[in-house]
Amino acid sequence: MTDDRIDPANPPVDEAELHPDSQREVRLRKLGEVRASGTNPYPFRFDPDHHVADVRAAHEGLAADSRTEDTVTMAGRLMLMRRQGGLTFATLQDRTGSIQLFVDSKRLGAETHERFDHLDRGDWIGVNGTVMTTRRGELSIGVDEFQLLGKALRPLPDKWKGLTASDTRFRQRYVDLAANDRTRRIFDIRRKVLLAIREHLEGEGFWEVEGPMLSTIQGGATARPFITHHNALDLDLYLRIALELHLKRLVVGGMERVFEIGRVFRNEGIDTSHNPEFTMLEAYQAYGDYHDMMDLTEGLIVSAAKRALDGALTVQLAGKSLDLSPPWPRVRMADMIRDSVGVEMTPVMPVDEARAILDRCEIPWQSGWGSGRLMKQVYDERVQHEVRGPLFCLDYPQEVSPLARAHRSEPGYVERFELIVGGHELCNAYSEQNDPIEQLKALEEEARAKAGGDPEAGDVDLDYIRALEYGMPCTGGMGIGIDRLVMLIASVESIREVILFPTLRPEFPSTAGPGGGGGTGIPAVRAAIDAAADGTATDSAGGSPTGSATAAPPTSQLTTSQLTTSQLTTSQLTTSQPPTSQPPTVVAPPGGTTPPARDRERGVPRVLGALRRSPG
Repeated sequence: MTDDRIDPANPPVDEAELHPDSQREVRLRKLGEVRASGTNPYPFRFDPDHHVADVRAAHEGLAADSRTEDTVTMAGRLMLMRRQGGLTFATLQDRTGSIQLFVDSKRLGAETHERFDHLDRGDWIGVNGTVMTTRRGELSIGVDEFQLLGKALRPLPDKWKGLTASDTRFRQRYVDLAANDRTRRIFDIRRKVLLAIREHLEGEGFWEVEGPMLSTIQGGATARPFITHHNALDLDLYLRIALELHLKRLVVGGMERVFEIGRVFRNEGIDTSHNPEFTMLEAYQAYGDYHDMMDLTEGLIVSAAKRALDGALTVQLAGKSLDLSPPWPRVRMADMIRDSVGVEMTPVMPVDEARAILDRCEIPWQSGWGSGRLMKQVYDERVQHEVRGPLFCLDYPQEVSPLARAHRSEPGYVERFELIVGGHELCNAYSEQNDPIEQLKALEEEARAKAGGDPEAGDVDLDYIRALEYGMPCTGGMGIGIDRLVMLIASVESIREVILFPTLRPEFPSTAGPGGGGGTGIPAVRAAIDAAADGTATDSAGGSPTGSATAAPPTSQLTTSQLTTSQLTTSQLTTSQPPTSQPPTVVAPPGGTTPPARDRERGVPRVLGALRRSPG
């Protein structure tokens, strides 16, 4: 057999050099020729019986210059082609890998061989042939038959240079996946991580469930929500910012161990670790506490890493190796502040003393913050980002953890932990609050903060309080950001690398805006696509629009009388302080500048839920 493999030192001639006309126009002409010959360039179906990985596994170690009698039918994208005399060497790529195609005029016939050579790089084809090796030992498929399955009208990026522009890779993920092995590897890791998580939780007796994505209540986390409108009900709704409250309702109902993996939506900034929509895992275990959640989290992440990395537990973080082998350290937040900053802080210390510590550290603070919130600010600004991890930071101030249970032995604290890796939170978990009276008080405090102008604070979820009044056992709960976990295991530093279609500014003009009108029409979109293909379009990546909240958020429809098992009084469901349109005062450290109040531009804050007083 003649020598075979495509040599990177002698790559095939670039398509653009072969054809002075537009590459797309050349391919369109070829498409017309295929149709004129009576062949459908986009057939309805094809029946492959092997993937590339199957063939490679079954013929590992096959001697050079061998031809087997094993016949296979395969399909994939044509990636490279090189003609050499009466032979053509090509590369077929499917989702499991790539393999060489060996096309011989003596075997295929000169006319059919010519039709094969008329194909373009990027075309989808199906082939039937026998497994063989060439004289160099390259495993190949000796092609007996082939079929065009999908004609590509646009050329793929240069095989040897690849696709490297980040904006193009994220915006045209379909090209990125076709052109870059590393991208396909990342999303194979993601697939395996999710599979391992589900298997681990099922093995621990958890049931997978699904909660609603639309809600009349902003709750379960501290974050600014997206708001949408349901036309039939004429009702404003939130896209969920967390999975928590509905899952704990299921624990009340007796499901005992439940989890959900689903999308959540937060109307906040975009950076290397944040995307407005992302995937969360939340799990809740009856009869457990936050120590059980630490054990569960550690075991789950180790299982996911082993599955995705073929048993390995070492990843790359910021260019350095990180070992995920358990056990992981468990350190109190107060101890981490003391060791890193050299100060003693507690949530019950005098507020003036806590403020003085922030002033000395040149950390800004707000006038409405108590000692617990001030303590958390020191941790956020001076401690967390220095933690390489993996490390469990535990025992958080009660002031910043309204859904967690008060610590059994430490006043002012709650039983809560976060798993920190590479300076970022990877997991957040609690011993869950199951006392309905205490939970209501905590939610009222959040709602007061919202009435005072905090767009991230939540509402009083009266139905959730009602559910707790039917009784919830002691429960441990945890949440893990799946995207950040995949970033860790895949050793990448941007969340956009692990989300197939991350949020970007629009590239093309819309044919119709969100309201259904005002679009620029199909011709403008067609022109923009052509301009982008020619490299003349302006392409701006970055943050998503800041949000769409033009209508007032939804109002809870529950009244005290509807809480049929409740003994709550009206005063417990309303705030003793009238809502104010003034945002909280921001205090700068001595000699510092006052940072802009977040979301000050949004104007008068909305007063939501049960905190809105009825007229009269």
